[in-house]
Amino acid sequence: MEYKRGRQKKEDWDTVQLCAQALCLEEMLGIAVPAGALFYGKTRRRLDVPFDPALRRKTEETAFRLHEMIGRGRTPPPVYSVACDRCSFIEFCLPKALDGRKTVKQYIHDLIDEK
Repeated sequence: MEYKRGRQKKEDWDTVQLCAQALCLEEMLGIAVPAGALFYGKTRRRLDVPFDPALRRKTEETAFRLHEMIGRGRTPPPVYSVACDRCSFIEFCLPKALDGRKTVKQYIHDLIDEK
């Protein structure tokens, strides 16, 4: 069971995250984890999540793309949305400061030039 503060999202981010946790448990413990559940605090609703082949494939593809991105040493630029205001990573991501148009190097350069 994974607890989320908000409500269920339109995207499948939460189910992919939960499936990734199950895949890790399967690998570490040598057991099958066929399903899990998400509990959303805002709506006080539980969503049962079966880890079917399609979700497992999507989760593995997502992990593979993440490893490729880390290997390249570059992350995609942040793109601000209203959801960013509720994100715990906003201080690290800086979506308003960078707004997907500047590099960190350019952002710092601009800060220095203002002084």
